[in-house]
This record gives sequence, structure tokens and C-alpha cells, in this order.
Amino acid sequence: MNCIADLYELINKMSLIMKNKSILLFMFLGFFAQAQVVIDKEEVIRIETELASDKMEGRATFSPGIELASTFIESEFKKINLSYYDDLKNYRQEFDVKGKPANNVIAVLPGKSRPNEYVIFSAHYDHLGMDKEGVDKIYNGANDDASGTTAVIALAKYFKDLDKNERTIIFVAFTGEEIGGFGSKFFSAKMDPNKVVAMFNLEMIGTESKWGKNSAYITGFEKTDFGTILQKNLVGTNFNFYQDPYPEQQLFYRSDNARLAAQGVPAHTISTSKMDVEMNYHKLSDEVSTLDLDNMTEIIKAIAISSQSIINGSDTPTRVKK
Repeated sequence: MNCIADLYELINKMSLIMKNKSILLFMFLGFFAQAQVVIDKEEVIRIETELASDKMEGRATFSPGIELASTFIESEFKKINLSYYDDLKNYRQEFDVKGKPANNVIAVLPGKSRPNEYVIFSAHYDHLGMDKEGVDKIYNGANDDASGTTAVIALAKYFKDLDKNERTIIFVAFTGEEIGGFGSKFFSAKMDPNKVVAMFNLEMIGTESKWGKNSAYITGFEKTDFGTILQKNLVGTNFNFYQDPYPEQQLFYRSDNARLAAQGVPAHTISTSKMDVEMNYHKLSDEVSTLDLDNMTEIIKAIAISSQSIINGSDTPTRVKK
């Protein structure tokens, strides 16, 4: 009898060991899989360099250059294998501006358990176009806002690969920002604000902020707890989000977040632009060579990390008072 009891106990111990090993293996594989999901600096450089290239001719709204930019962004969304927005048949949201056609570029990553709750990542892909005279005629707009558009594409790939979004994520590149915000105006008018949980609008993140590397600011920080949530998610990292240091410039109301914010959405712009001394702002000198691409990659990583509790549904930012 003792031999049988000893054998039975041995079998139980072996089963427990194997079970624990299976759990450890499962945990390791899960960690390993998530570790493989990265914001790749070389990809950031590739996308930024293409969007701010001379062949885009400054990406002026209605120009052949912005058509090239739209096509490029669409191809990136297709490569990531994102879905179309709403009832669109492709990634273009077309609309009319003063008798001329224009289009936003939109892609969707459907949410797993909360598909009707939206988190938006946005930037504008238009810029100032070209001068008529001079050796350098092209306003490349590397920081304004090829940097933000690059971030939107990089984040789209990141969250698609991560495959853990409980809420639906909408990735949108707006047109017409430089001539009056027409793209975000049209998009916002078509969007039910009650479904939008948060909006991350990314505007000029290619240079260091006034605090140096590994930092950025959030416009309208005091209007919701959006920024506080992002700060909480970055505890233990070397990255910091700050309140907008340029309140006199009313930046919260000057970018593509403003229209949804006016409807109560916690829609904020993330930026590093030193608005008082940004030497290349709206100048021909806003070229890729002036950007800190290492720091820009770290900013995109920080946005990815800090947004995850909103995307997975564990945090819901408070609304903007109308």
C-alpha cells in the first residue's frame, strides 16, 4: 500500500511541476510576443523621409504633391492591413472645399469587446506647398506635420501587431489644416462625439521640447484628466508629459483636436514645438535634417505606452466642459 501511495504522490508532484512549467512557458511566450511589438526607428525614419521629400512638393492642399502623400499614407495603411472607416470603400474620406475635392485618409482597427467606443490618433498631412522663386522652393514640412503623420502610421502598425485593443482605434491624417482646418471640420461633423473616448492629435513632435529630450506637452491639460492618465502610465519610465507652456497662444483651439473638443470629447494635441523660438516653423528650412529622429521615436513609444489603459478600456478620460 505504501508503495502505491508513494507512486500516487510522485505522479501528483510531476503533474504539478508540468503544470507550473506550462504556466511559466505561457507567461514567457506572452511576454516574448509583446516584446516583439516595437516602434522601429528605421521605420520612423523611412516614413518621415518619404512624407517630407521634395517629390511631395510641400503637400499643399489640392496639389499633385498632396495627392502623392495621400497615396503613400493609404499604401501604409493597406500594408498594415487596417479596415476602412464607416461605410467607405477605401481609405479616402472625400469632401468638397470651395468647389475643389480634398480627402482625409482614415483607417480603423476594430475593438474586441468595445467596438462602439473610439480612440482617435490624428495628425494633418498637408503643409504650405512651394514658393514661386528661389533655389529652395519647397516647404517640406518635416516637423509640421510630417512628424505627426509618421507617428500615426507607426502607432497603427504597433497596435495592429499588439492586437490587444478592446476599443476601436481610428487613425486619421487630415488635409486642409493649414488653410482653415477643413479636414478635421468635415471629419468631426460626421463623427458621433458620444462614441469618442479620447483623441490624441499629434502636431510637430520632431524637435526637442523646452524641457529637452524625452518630454512633450499636452494642450488643454487642465480641461480633462487625459494628461494625468498618460502621466500615470509612464511612471517608472524616463519620459514626462507636461502642461502646455504656451497658454497665451491658445494652442488647444488652434489644431485639429479643437472641433471634437468643442463637443465635449477629451481631444488634446501632443507636441514638442517651442512655439516662442521654433526657428523652422512655417519656413523653407523645416526639413528632415533639422529633426531629432531618435527623440521623435522615443516620443512615439511614450504615446504608445501611455495610451494603452485608454485603449484597453481600463481608463476613460473625463469630458471637456462644453
